[in-house]
Amino acid sequence: MSSGWLDRTFHVSDRGSTFATELRAGLVTFLTMAYILLVNPQILADAGMPEADVVFATAVASAVAMVVMAFYANYPFALAPGMGLNAYFAYGVVHGMGVGYEVALAAVFIEGLLFLLLGVAKVRSAVLNAIPMTLKAAISAGIGLFLTIIGFQNAGIVTANPATLVGLGDLTSTSVLLSLLGLGLMGILLARRVTGAIMIGIVAVTLLAWLTGFAALPDEIVAVPRFPQETFAAFDFQMLLSSQFAMVVMAFLFVDFLDTAGTLVGVGKAGGFLDEKGDLPRADRAFTADALGTTVGALLGTSTVTSYIESATGIEEGGRTGLTTLVVAALFLLALFVTPLMTAVPGVATAPALIIVGALMMRSVMDVDWMRIDEALPAFLAIAAMPLTYSIANGIVFGIVSYVIVKLFSGRHREVHVILYVLTALLILYFAFVGGA
Repeated sequence: MSSGWLDRTFHVSDRGSTFATELRAGLVTFLTMAYILLVNPQILADAGMPEADVVFATAVASAVAMVVMAFYANYPFALAPGMGLNAYFAYGVVHGMGVGYEVALAAVFIEGLLFLLLGVAKVRSAVLNAIPMTLKAAISAGIGLFLTIIGFQNAGIVTANPATLVGLGDLTSTSVLLSLLGLGLMGILLARRVTGAIMIGIVAVTLLAWLTGFAALPDEIVAVPRFPQETFAAFDFQMLLSSQFAMVVMAFLFVDFLDTAGTLVGVGKAGGFLDEKGDLPRADRAFTADALGTTVGALLGTSTVTSYIESATGIEEGGRTGLTTLVVAALFLLALFVTPLMTAVPGVATAPALIIVGALMMRSVMDVDWMRIDEALPAFLAIAAMPLTYSIANGIVFGIVSYVIVKLFSGRHREVHVILYVLTALLILYFAFVGGA
């Protein structure tokens, strides 16, 4: 592929970026989300799925979704099986309902197809565009706090506490010290406008963790990938017509849409991709990447694929086009051959990057009118609920439902798009019968 063709295809120059920047942004994004290659197989193994099969399905389904995102939507948004959705797959459906993983894969497959059909009907972008700018700004800030708490957890700065839910970790521990060192290094480099600041920090902490023995060096570099033997097309549609199966499909669909919508708005705002109305151009194309990834993922043997908030790290590194996403896709496929090396990057190295990006995403709170309670309260609830319930989807629900209720009963019902009234009713019903996202 020539540089001229790449420039014309992805509009790299038009968006004020360079090939070097896009490559670096792709690498940073990959490093911050490569953990999914290790974590997803571990979670789905609890559902009885062979880890080797899930590793292959995770990498390939993610790559397929990202190739579509790169060429069809041309955004630097990376995708992979969603955390939370994989836990619901394993513990909520397989263990909770007492069914085989084949039934859960069938539900994910149908959900992916429904997501595609909603795109044809333009439902997905219509809902996304109906969300007011106040909530879009809040969603971006909320995702920033969500990224921060993930970073704090990975670093060991916060830990579980039975009395207070969370508490301060051991600040003298090696993991915390390494993370704080990386955080300081990234902050200083960013303040001095050093190109590649986040990536330099990740590499520096990784090398230090290896040299000190905190993180183990990989035993081997190359591992031969194996096509799924047991999970490929392992669908069981025996419960297809049951109400229980329908609720599982709807649960996957709701959480997938809300997670993806929140991520697209949050990272889209962070990257300056929203238009003057606060809408994301080509939103349906971005949703299509998610839907195709989910469908292919179910066929190969993994849970729902969704857009990743870690994409914000690549955007902050300067990524502005689908070329960034294409780089991440290539690295996911490459990781099939060098998984031991890629997964040897410790969480303490990527934790500071998540915290840094979380801080930068808080800029969007300036777009909320804090002097109007009918705007401020829904925005605040959306922001607070994401980290405190550990769910982007829950934050969006809190924001939308409270926005509609406050506007409706304060005499400002005309400020609410009719789609939000319908969505609020559906969300209330969803939470009443299914529970939190």
